Amino acid sequence: MIKTKLYIKCANYNFKSLFKQLGYSYFDKGLYNLNIIGVRSNNNNSVTNLFDDILVVIYNDPDKGLVRKLYNITTEPGVYYVCKKLLNPKGAAILVPGQYRGCWQLGLHRGKYTALCQKKNVKVYRDCNLDKHFDLDPKTIQSGLFGINIHRASENKVNESVDAHSAGCQVFNNIKDFEEFIEICKKQKALYGNNFTYTLINEKDLTDE
Repeated sequence: MIKTKLYIKCANYNFKSLFKQLGYSYFDKGLYNLNIIGVRSNNNNSVTNLFDDILVVIYNDPDKGLVRKLYNITTEPGVYYVCKKLLNPKGAAILVPGQYRGCWQLGLHRGKYTALCQKKNVKVYRDCNLDKHFDLDPKTIQSGLFGINIHRASENKVNESVDAHSAGCQVFNNIKDFEEFIEICKKQKALYGNNFTYTLINEKDLTDE
């Protein structure tokens, strides 16, 4: 785990208070009622091609009480699908920040391994000019089923660069972190069914408390 300034802030931040300000739901009732939060790092919308965002998972554990897990991820597509090869003529998909209630379920990513797979509409920006800058133009926003899954990069190593591992998905760089996350998700599914909420926010939303 790369402990960046963003990691340190996420490790202690009061997300419950922030969610209240934003009008989002925060889950603090029951065991394994997961708050799955993506925090997109502030890089002036540059295509860093790095796993420099943070996934935060907060929940109640029967033995440990309140648990907070942090993982390195990317919330943006890699340089391959932004600058070299567009999968969609309208542009690369970049998930729009917001809270997406019940929009994911445990399933098979590309039919290969268990991941959180999109099952309801989400919103994405479309960036089509093949430069190293994410164009987050509200006029390009589309809503739909785009296969914006939460999955891992390689199956046998920790990745430093995103490259072609994400075309808009939320992607872990470390398979062990990802497997731990999926096991936690399975515990939620056993209690509440196969519905998962994901909330994406920007680093700038983490104002001083």
